[in-house]
Amino acid sequence: MNKVVLTGNDLDLEQLVAVTRNHVKAEIDEKAIADVEKSRKYVEEIVEEERVVYGINTGFGSLSRVSISKEDSAQLQENIIRTHASGFGNPLPEDEVRAVMLIRINSLLKGVSGIRLSTVELLLEMLNRNVVPFIPEKGSLGASGDLAPLAHMVLPMLGLGKAYYEGELLPGKEAMQRAGLEPIALAAKEGLALINGTTVLTATGALALYDALQLSKIADIAGAMSCESSRGIIDAFWEELHTIRPHAGSLKTAENLRNILEGSTYVTHTAELRVQDAYTFRCMPQVHGASKDTLEYVKEKVEIELNSATDNPIITHDGKVISGGNFHGELMAQPFDFLAIAVSELGNISERRIERMVNTTLSGMPSFLVKHPGLNSGFMITQYAAAALASENKTLSHPASVDSITSCENQEDFVSMGNWGSRKAREVVKNTARILTTELMIAAQALDFRMEMEENKFELGKGTKVAHDVIRNKVEFIEEDSKIEIYEELEKAQELVNSGKLLEEVEKVVEL
Repeated sequence: MNKVVLTGNDLDLEQLVAVTRNHVKAEIDEKAIADVEKSRKYVEEIVEEERVVYGINTGFGSLSRVSISKEDSAQLQENIIRTHASGFGNPLPEDEVRAVMLIRINSLLKGVSGIRLSTVELLLEMLNRNVVPFIPEKGSLGASGDLAPLAHMVLPMLGLGKAYYEGELLPGKEAMQRAGLEPIALAAKEGLALINGTTVLTATGALALYDALQLSKIADIAGAMSCESSRGIIDAFWEELHTIRPHAGSLKTAENLRNILEGSTYVTHTAELRVQDAYTFRCMPQVHGASKDTLEYVKEKVEIELNSATDNPIITHDGKVISGGNFHGELMAQPFDFLAIAVSELGNISERRIERMVNTTLSGMPSFLVKHPGLNSGFMITQYAAAALASENKTLSHPASVDSITSCENQEDFVSMGNWGSRKAREVVKNTARILTTELMIAAQALDFRMEMEENKFELGKGTKVAHDVIRNKVEFIEEDSKIEIYEELEKAQELVNSGKLLEEVEKVVEL
């Protein structure tokens, strides 16, 4: 992907990741330029005629009762940026801030926000030259949009606040100047157009979703390896079983597991070694599948939101001004709560598979998958750590969207808490990535023991062999505790997951 052309209508998740993480350049479609300029003309007419319109010549929120003179209309916009930038906490990661900028630009290009084209172009240049505003992650109620964090995004555009340039945190004005950009003064409605929307919660949640979609495939790979190491029963993944309960996610997971395990002679059939497997193996299609279905639902919602106008008021293409509630985050808050639940379940079932492999009573292999247990602890505490993360995920999966708190003199009396919902989902994704990394590493160890126990007379599956080889190229079999520091080994395995290397190699031989 060489570039992404923004129209306001067709930005998708893959393009978002290309721009925000891979630094693919973005540009504005010509048709969108005309729509932005037409919308701006309507705002200028409103200012000149002194028609009363919220946010253009009135105060904000409950202060909409206060009239603002034509002479003060520009100052009003700068004022809200200075005072609304009241965030707290750690800065949002660079990729999330870049996603915020990209989504905001795309939203403004719908031509219903009344912003000047030059202001949108400045934000685009900041994105393309990698001027990354410093945005504290906390402070948004998710309605009226993400006001506080978006105000921090705008500060460097005015020569205020802070921003990163080439990795260095600088005063906003200096960061802009180093990138060859000049700060601007806002005109009527522009401050409100830039900060009133669901952009930050959507950016955080969208990137978490992208990572979750990759993890849903990693979960199938890890689960297949774990099942194979236990000589699990492949019959539970037969297509005939799933077509009579044809949920898409279940069908896809069963297909993935069959393909990953294709050619394996370690897996068994019903009654060869046992009649049924435990749920964590047997029910992978149903559990992983439920998460896949949820992720697809969330993706549908995210891609609608990426191409939505979420500020207020909206100026229609024929010049009508409508005050509404498109800034309200509830439409994304609930999906991001679902996202956390779906990914948490991938981590929960993974941790239970880990326990089955390290437990000698359940696996028939040495305790904690190490030779000479007792002198060596092997993978004992890696299971503890995975269990701790799985438990943390359960707390983080409590929905944020069922909460609300009144603000703005009771004018804004029902809010979404979508920003917290998206950040929780992001943490659940990170935790689950570590749990699945742990399972992959333990499953590779278990497969080595299994191959030794069976005197290498069986063959690994098409996909599991590749996954095992990729892990072993980075992480060696652990013979004894004295030769390793387990954290460092886990970090090596984590890089295979985070970089996409493991998934990329498996997908060369198996379509997931």
